[in-house]
Amino acid sequence: METSANGFRLHIDIPMPLSEADAAVVCAAVIARLVDTSFLAELRSRGVPQLNYRLGHDSDRQKSNYLLKDSRGHVSNKKCVVVCGADEGEG
Repeated sequence: METSANGFRLHIDIPMPLSEADAAVVCAAVIARLVDTSFLAELRSRGVPQLNYRLGHDSDRQKSNYLLKDSRGHVSNKKCVVVCGADEGEG
């Protein structure tokens, strides 16, 4: 199985016409379903090293991540990461 950085990526777009706080709650619920250790181990066995995700906004043309903010409330452009086959992810 090819694992190069130039391979395919699964993009899932979930529209959330919610407040930022409510969207973050829904995002956490979706990610919680994906971080099942047996599911992550299966992905790892198929050559998937990690899941990357972010919470964006349609009006923001940058790739901002509204799940990661600094102490001044500025959003990050880094994705949250869950390492497949590991017990914990970064985020």
